Order: sequence, then C-alpha cells, then structure tokens
Amino acid sequence: MQASGIERSSGEPQGPASARAAGVRDVAALAGVSRQTVSRVLNEHPQIKESTRRRVMDAIAELQYTPNFAARALGTRRSRTIGVLASDSRHYGPSTSIAALEAAARAAGHWVSTAYVDSADLGSVSAGIAHLRGQAVDGIVVVAPHVRVLEALDELRVDVPVVTLLAGGRGVRGDGGDRSPAVDQVEGARIATRHLVELGHTRIAHLAGPSDWLESSSRERGFELELAAHGLEPAAIVRGDWSARSGHDAGEALLGDSAAEPPTAVFAANDQMALGLMRYVREHGGDVPGSLSLVGFDDIPDAEYFWPPLTTVRQDFDELARRAVAALVERPERPDGADAAADRPMLVPELIVRESAARR
Repeated sequence: MQASGIERSSGEPQGPASARAAGVRDVAALAGVSRQTVSRVLNEHPQIKESTRRRVMDAIAELQYTPNFAARALGTRRSRTIGVLASDSRHYGPSTSIAALEAAARAAGHWVSTAYVDSADLGSVSAGIAHLRGQAVDGIVVVAPHVRVLEALDELRVDVPVVTLLAGGRGVRGDGGDRSPAVDQVEGARIATRHLVELGHTRIAHLAGPSDWLESSSRERGFELELAAHGLEPAAIVRGDWSARSGHDAGEALLGDSAAEPPTAVFAANDQMALGLMRYVREHGGDVPGSLSLVGFDDIPDAEYFWPPLTTVRQDFDELARRAVAALVERPERPDGADAAADRPMLVPELIVRESAARR
C-alpha cells in the first residue's frame, strides 16, 4: 500500500508533519531515494535521471522543504544568488524586466539580490556593484539601459560574469565575448515603421525617447533605416522622456501651428508617450487614427484599453529574463566556459495590430 506521508522511526517524535520543518531525510523518504541523491538533485548533478529529479522536486514541493543555500554554498563555492543592478525601475521596461528576472531565477532554483543605483552617478554604480559582491553573487544582470552605466562598468573591475539586458547585446563579460540575450530593438522599430508605410503613409515622424537610453537610440535607428529602405525621409524627430506628459508636449512640435507640414503618422518609442500624443490630438480637434495614425512600443498592459486601442510592438520580457538567468546559471557548468543562452539569436518583437493606425 502506498504511504500517504513520511514514515518515522520509533525514535522520532510523533505528531503532524507540520510540527517541525521538513529535512533532507524526509524528502528522501517521500521520494524513495537516498539523502545523497537529494543532495545531487539540489546541486544540479548532471548524471541524475530526469524521472528521479522530478520525484525529488515533487517531494520538496509537497513537504515545502526549504534548502539551506548558505550551507550548500560552502560546499559548492556558489551562492546560487544572482545580482541585479537596476536603475529607472519606475519605467515599464526596466520594472517588467526585474520582475521577470526574479521569476526566472526562482524557477532555476536561485535567489535574487537587487541593487538600485543612480545611473548618472559613477559612485552609486560602484556602490551598487560592491553591495552585490558583498552578497557573494554568482553573476550580475544589469537592467540599467544607459550608455553611462556601461561606461561605468567598463571602468570598474567586476570579477563575476555580467549580463546586460540591452539592445544589441553587450555579452557575458568575463569570457572575452560580446554577446548577451537581447531583444532586437532596431528590428522592432523597423516593424512598426513598416506597418505605417504599408498603410500608405509617406510623412511619418518619430517621437523618440531620451538620447542616453540605448533602447531609444536603437529604435530611432530602426525608424530611419526602414524609411530609407522605402526611399523616405523622416517628417520629424522629436524627443521625449518616456512619460505621457512628454508625449503630450511633443504634440505642439509635431502638429502645432509651427509645424510646416505635419505628419500623417507617428511612431512613438513607447506606449506612454503615444498616450500623451493621443490626448494632444483630441484636445486640438483631431482624432486617432482619422487625423493621425499612431504606433507605440512595449505593449504595456493598458495599451489595449487606450481609445482607440493602441497598435504597438510587444517584447517578450519573460523569455529575455530566462535567457539572462540561463546565461549565468549554465555558464559555469559548461566545460568550455561559454554560455548556451547567449548563443541564441536576438528575440524579434511582435507587432500587435489594433485600431490606432489606419490606411492613408
């Protein structure tokens, strides 16, 4: 007959399983394996059968067993902790990336320690890295998409692998490579711009993000490349700061009385700026897409509830985070020191067609 719980020897205290925290012995008994096998599963030994690993993990889940990672780190010299160096978490892309990284790390059996820094302050970046190194992290993921943060990292000596979540990729530093899991921001911008061209628009403007953000410069480049491929020039390029307010303010430069020949369509570098521009159009007697066709970028959760629902470009933040974690988790296990995740091609964003862009 199959046991319904953990069998205890006569020398153990009797009572419900919740009377004490479960240990390795309990996991081994429930899974029908030795304690050594449980240890090998927890330490990701490569020669454990998948069926055995699954039984052990199911037992861990049923017993709510919490491994002592600190003790394991003494034996493996790995803390199973991933550091995240982050800035500008108030914005959708970085905040979503951080949440996705935490979920991906947990799924891989790792902890996350996050240090928030001021991207404009080299001392803050240095202190953030020192904080993470004090946590004995096995590697660091950088979610600070500013040119100056990368410049600061280049100046600082970091003795653990570093993965950057950036447009184009900067690589897993420490192996001499220059690769990183990344979303192809240039191609995403080209997809958005191409959609407007295919709708018949020839006067297309770009509402760009801040010049020191790598995603912003990549999206601006993609916009220009796609227009050039069709023999077109930008109607205008106006810069915002990612906020809806800046998108609203940009409306005057793009569509106001001072605009010599207003565009019929705009590609906005993020959805929040697109939202602000929508309001400006309505306040001045126009409508989207009747007066102006509009495409955003990011596909924030609210985008489909804008009026009209926003056509935009969606990034797969969850897959990007999984690749970043894998780049750090898998790399020490590979005999050549390379990282499997960084060998994968960049993720291509997806155009989500809704109602904010119409045929010219």
